[in-house]
Amino acid sequence: MPHTARTSRRLALTSLALGLLTAAGLPAQAQQDSIVFTSWGGTTQAAQKKHWAVPFSAASGITVQQDGPTDYGKFKAMVESGNVNWDVVDVEADFAAKAAKDGLLEPIDYTVVPKSQLDPRFSGQYHVGSFYYAFVMAFNKDVYKGAAPANFSALFDTKAYPGKRTFYKWSAPGVLELALLADGVAADKLYPLDLDRAFKKLDAIKANIVWWTGGAQSQQLLASGEAPIGVFWNGRVHSVETSGQNVGVSWSQSLTASDVLVVPKGSKRKAQAMKFLAYAAGAKGQADFATETAYAPVNLGSKALMSPAAVKTLPDQFTKGQINLNMGWWAENRDVVAKRWYAWQAQ
Repeated sequence: MPHTARTSRRLALTSLALGLLTAAGLPAQAQQDSIVFTSWGGTTQAAQKKHWAVPFSAASGITVQQDGPTDYGKFKAMVESGNVNWDVVDVEADFAAKAAKDGLLEPIDYTVVPKSQLDPRFSGQYHVGSFYYAFVMAFNKDVYKGAAPANFSALFDTKAYPGKRTFYKWSAPGVLELALLADGVAADKLYPLDLDRAFKKLDAIKANIVWWTGGAQSQQLLASGEAPIGVFWNGRVHSVETSGQNVGVSWSQSLTASDVLVVPKGSKRKAQAMKFLAYAAGAKGQADFATETAYAPVNLGSKALMSPAAVKTLPDQFTKGQINLNMGWWAENRDVVAKRWYAWQAQ
């Protein structure tokens, strides 16, 4: 996603609000003993800091500075200029695939990172899995007191489910797929995406859409009832549920994907970065992060360290009707889709 619009997801939770720091201006010795970890902000990065960065620093003596939000345009500019200040970055899987092809990433050192412990679906030559998530449909029970919406078709039924709908604003896997599913396309026939059909379906409810740009905003829209139905990251809905808000979730047709961790080409602290990746992808760090966020771990040994109750909240426990987003297709078509996506929103 070279376009900065999509890459600014979760922008409402700015680095200032998080007290995030960059490596710029750090003394040379401090930079040698530290790395810069960049992620998306909010509760997700707070959990990454708590369960990965803090214990890693305690064990290794390597300080982990926090920066964010992830910005793909900035990522590319750093690498191309040779002035790379980020060392480990949390990105979406389709960006990682494209960035690897474009020569923007360092290969993962699997003599340091324990590859045999990792789910092979989420790790590869240039990336290590961060977490596994799902887009789910959620709704405000205080607004919709009758029958619960069953699947994505409810998003397009403004008579049965009146009010605003909320979707992820940026050109990303998810919204086009759900529009096609609601229009009757079979899950195994989604790709290549029929863009004309998807946009025609979305045209029908365009006036009713409120776009969320970050996870915190999506939670606020749902809990307040301003947009009482929509599609959200499962971990964000889990957080709303556990806060006591009266919301429901439909896992039917949930759309799954993963975030991954990468090292930008030209990082001056590759050795330290690989050690951090090994810790972040370790069984305990993944288990603790998953327990707090309800995003699934990528380490095959993590579930054994989690309580049965915590495991039941994970997206891989809701496999009936679940659909894996095709990140390979998105990696090849991201620029074409983005151009049309933003032009359509602006109309």
